[in-house]
Amino acid sequence: MIPGTRHLFRWSRRVGDVFVGGIVLALFALMRRLGPERAPAICAAVARIVGPWLPVHRVGLGNIRSAFPEKDEAWHQATLKAEWDNLGRVAGEYVHLNKIFDFDPTNPHQGRIQSDSDNVAVFIDLLTDGKPALCFSAHLGNWELAALAPPTFGMDSAIVYRMPNNPIVAREIQRIRAASMGRLIRTRNQAPIEIAAALTAGQHVGMLTDQHFSRGVGITFFCRRCKANPAIARLARHFECPVVGVRVIRRPDGGFTIKGVGPLTMPRDASGRVDVAAATQMINGIVEDWVREYPGQWLWFHRRWR
Repeated sequence: MIPGTRHLFRWSRRVGDVFVGGIVLALFALMRRLGPERAPAICAAVARIVGPWLPVHRVGLGNIRSAFPEKDEAWHQATLKAEWDNLGRVAGEYVHLNKIFDFDPTNPHQGRIQSDSDNVAVFIDLLTDGKPALCFSAHLGNWELAALAPPTFGMDSAIVYRMPNNPIVAREIQRIRAASMGRLIRTRNQAPIEIAAALTAGQHVGMLTDQHFSRGVGITFFCRRCKANPAIARLARHFECPVVGVRVIRRPDGGFTIKGVGPLTMPRDASGRVDVAAATQMINGIVEDWVREYPGQWLWFHRRWR
């Protein structure tokens, strides 16, 4: 490398981070001023207009066509338009998570966030069984809200999340999340150690499991082969703790419904231990069922199949 080039590169990257970070912080401030009703609506309108012109639109359309070959083109287009709407709303809701999440376990049928007795029972069982637990979710509905459920029930929880590359944005996002999501564990080299420590301490650990993982195990998702993260299955094998699935579905009235599934009966190998490959397939099969039920609320823009 030419002398001085490295310092110039670092300087330009820092300038770029400050520029992008400043824009994101300004947008966050604008979303706060607009409030929890107007901000999601405006972001959804922008996403519906701008989204189809972006390169990821073609990725999403290709994914939908492959996942639902039996549907016609009008359905494919309408489903992706619905997901642009959903994604815009997620963005607009981000700075308002604490205001939006009004779930009351003692009165689950009222408020913006609702559930039913069977789903509430899933969380109550986790709270009272005296064990750590693993909770998986997917980029469905407003997936950020799923992380607010455990603290609402008084659970000692930890959330695994991916830190943005921009340090300014990362600090702001961490500040927003830390206020209501319990312990935060970044996806980095020491993350497995931190997750193991959290489970050893009896915490309930949540993570998203529906994206491509190059070092993962081979599974079938929508009848196509792909790689999936086996972390939940491996941790369940080691800690022998309950595994549950949690999703937050967007309702037409502007509210959300929390649904839980589990504790799951995990598949076992000949030695009686959790079968990692089979359990990973099982978890992703559940996520596939969720997506089939609400296809317009899943994040189709990720390259899931590679």
